[in-house]
Amino acid sequence: MSSSTQDRICALRAKFQDYHIQGFIIPTADPHLSEYTAPHWKFRKWITGFTGSAGTAVILTDKAGLWTDSRYFIQASDQLKGTGITLMKEKLPDTPTIENYLSENHIAAIGIDSTLFSHSQVESWKSKSSIAFIDCPHLIDEVWDARPAMPDSKAYLYDGGKSSEDKIAAIRKRLQEKEVDGLMISALDEIAWVLNIRGNDVHDNPVLVSFLLITQDKVRFFISPDKLTDEVRLYLSSLHIEVLPYKEAYQQQKDLEHQCILTDKNKMNDALYNTIPLRKEGVSPIPLMKAVRNAQEIKGIHAAMQRDGIAMVRFIKWLKENVATEKETELSVDKKLNEFRAAQPLFMGESFDTIAGYGVHAAIVHYSATPETDVIIKPKGFLLLDSGAQYLDGTTDITRTIALGALTDDEKKDYTLILKGHIDLAMSVFPAGTTGGQLDAFARMPIWKEHKNFLHGTGHGVGHFLSVHEGPQSIRMEQNNTPLLPGMVTSNEPGIYIENKHGIRIENLVLTVDDGEGMFGEYYRFETLTLCPISKEPIVKEMLTDEEIRWFNAYHEKVYRLLAPDLNEEERSWLQQATSAI
Repeated sequence: MSSSTQDRICALRAKFQDYHIQGFIIPTADPHLSEYTAPHWKFRKWITGFTGSAGTAVILTDKAGLWTDSRYFIQASDQLKGTGITLMKEKLPDTPTIENYLSENHIAAIGIDSTLFSHSQVESWKSKSSIAFIDCPHLIDEVWDARPAMPDSKAYLYDGGKSSEDKIAAIRKRLQEKEVDGLMISALDEIAWVLNIRGNDVHDNPVLVSFLLITQDKVRFFISPDKLTDEVRLYLSSLHIEVLPYKEAYQQQKDLEHQCILTDKNKMNDALYNTIPLRKEGVSPIPLMKAVRNAQEIKGIHAAMQRDGIAMVRFIKWLKENVATEKETELSVDKKLNEFRAAQPLFMGESFDTIAGYGVHAAIVHYSATPETDVIIKPKGFLLLDSGAQYLDGTTDITRTIALGALTDDEKKDYTLILKGHIDLAMSVFPAGTTGGQLDAFARMPIWKEHKNFLHGTGHGVGHFLSVHEGPQSIRMEQNNTPLLPGMVTSNEPGIYIENKHGIRIENLVLTVDDGEGMFGEYYRFETLTLCPISKEPIVKEMLTDEEIRWFNAYHEKVYRLLAPDLNEEERSWLQQATSAI
């Protein structure tokens, strides 16, 4: 066990007696239950050393465990070595739930910070056991020396294609239909969307740490006043929005005592939930409103994809030309790709940390290269590159598994199977009301037939100059009742990961669009938005159907047609070869 990890865990355990607890549960979350958090809330990473974006640690007096999903099994196993923390692989039959783990270890009282867990999570734990869950709101501060400060980026105005005034009016109408008086909003992307403002409080996510309360007669914005420029203050004042300090969101608003507030116990932290005097359970209307892009947003994402495609083409061309030098590494190609993107107009940064996994590293689903793990890229095998950008007119997310030279038969076969699944999902035509879960099998069937699978979702929603992972729609094995609607942007990213051998994933973003009338109503299809060549070298053509080949060639023809005008002669020549028909 490293001395720093040992000291940190010991410091935490030394506080247990003061709080009359026998352990402490540490999630990967902030008070807004965000997927990506500001450094101020990265306590789990600080105390365990595990850097993945999902995981929950449980530190007891004499042992510890960390629960995470299949994306991080390999990474967590490596990073937890020597820490004394046991990896708990979620969704596997032999893995105990956290409540079972606590019961097995005869825990009577466990500590939590109730601002970091949803009300439904705390409610579930309490209903399933007799264990006392003790709120310890100050424990993290007491243990975490030199804790990073609260994020303090400045807010700025953003043209969302629809005014904030119109959005608030539409929300109020939805609230009336639900027979409630108001809505407390804690999701940062939702607040940014409603108010048409952005910030830089979270790495790669242009959001501001804040809460927002909307009732039929007022709007209250809970945020640190220092974040607001004079321009933003005037803008909020023009909308009659009252600005209050961030922490006042937890203080009972006396004038709300007789107003019914719509709450979603799955999306609101437990501490905030319990401050609302009169509640009605329900789902916020905002995620679905936000997910259906307006005309300006759809125009913007097309433009952003075109510029992102130019950057990707220039990068892949550069990579192919330089791999033989054996001087490039996972970290250097990450840096080079960012340079190509940064040269594009309206570029605002990455949409998430690039995953550049070469060879066996590609089998680590959310691998993150570090100076300790960085390896030289050689002219053989695959480089899996999952990356994305934030542009003022759209958010991108793309994965390419790039063939760099000689490949094994297994690599070629698995690559072709994943390509088949990607194409089959991309070609889907479906009736109105269809959910992502009903389409998920299209992407998995080719590898299911080989008794293989991947455990992450096949597709997630993507925000508009917001978070790269947004709902409410998804394409995955788990049931999600949200139908896919025209205007939604979703990823299509099947993959396969063979530990210590290779990893393959192909990802494009798709837009759900109308496909005309049919039996029993409207039908929809996917329009592929992403513009970038897909490696042809690994394809076993005999494994593709004629229809799949036609889709592949048509996609590449579109990529060339839309990107070639913005490339120089040498780049066009390279792209023409990369997109030639198979």
